[in-house]
Amino acid sequence: MGKADAFVDITDVVCPMTFVKVKVALEELEDGQLLAIKMNEGEPIGNVPRSLKEEGHKVHQVDKNGDATYTVIVEKGGLE
Repeated sequence: MGKADAFVDITDVVCPMTFVKVKVALEELEDGQLLAIKMNEGEPIGNVPRSLKEEGHKVHQVDKNGDATYTVIVEKGGLE
């Protein structure tokens, strides 16, 4: 997996704003580009990847950062 085209950190926002912030970041990318999302464990890591898949995006990897956060790499439109 190559380097992401963009990065968004949603560790400072709470649901439902977490997914809203991710959607705004994805809107600025072209289909096929990669977005790296840093998020907290718990509700965000449980909900955001699932919501991304429901919207037609492909989650490529989920990495645990070791500080109660995760980095998720998602491809815009990868499931369509």
